[in-house]
Amino acid sequence: MLPASGRLNRLWRIVATGLSFLAFGVGGLLLGVLVFPLINLAVRDPARRRRRARRLVQKSFAFHIELMRVLGVLTYEVHGRERLQREGLLILANHPTLIDVVFLVSLLPNADCVVKSSLARNPFTRGPVRAAGYVFNDDGAGLVEDCIAAVRRGGTLVVFPEGTRTRRDGSMQLQRGAANIAVRGGLDVTPVRLTCTPMTLGKGEKWYRVPARRFHVVVDVQPDLEIAPFLGGAQGEALAARQLTEHLTQYFAAGDLRAAT
Repeated sequence: MLPASGRLNRLWRIVATGLSFLAFGVGGLLLGVLVFPLINLAVRDPARRRRRARRLVQKSFAFHIELMRVLGVLTYEVHGRERLQREGLLILANHPTLIDVVFLVSLLPNADCVVKSSLARNPFTRGPVRAAGYVFNDDGAGLVEDCIAAVRRGGTLVVFPEGTRTRRDGSMQLQRGAANIAVRGGLDVTPVRLTCTPMTLGKGEKWYRVPARRFHVVVDVQPDLEIAPFLGGAQGEALAARQLTEHLTQYFAAGDLRAAT
């Protein structure tokens, strides 16, 4: 049983977590109602308007992460941040917590994301999602081509190959969609491994089920994984995508890209 000071700290972190989610929702609503319409009026060029919107989303997410840190909800560290300061990246990351995308986008000035189309109808998220021009995951046969085009335009595309948050036991099953983007587009991969200790905000977990102590997030940006070796020989794109998916599964499970070679 936790001592009185520990129980008070945990109670505060429940309150602080609720405040953080409230701030996220209200912030998204205000951006959508007040700020992004002004950007649409002031900037006529669609590409410049989209870039400006993404930059604002980045700053907003960075503020949100800092708010959670100041409130005592979390601590974090970032390794390899300099690798994210390039354009036209395909970032593939594991997905242990609900706020992974917030962490990654907070580090990227021109982030593009594959998101659920329902976010474009949610009053708290539709403003940022539409203004930033994110790719929707229900685009069907054109989804891969949309993703490739997004990277070639200079955007940094963030994809979680699992398609959902990692299970509590750590078992992973990657979908081939992310590998198809890399293979068909001839795009090198920038792998990012995310860890959260102790685990929280995982798949199926309630936000108020906070751990016994504040959690620590590590964002580890690895060197690029070249796609060329997977495209060699007479093998087709389907086999190359399968091999890349298996390679990435081993990497995320092991936490070291060299362990998957």
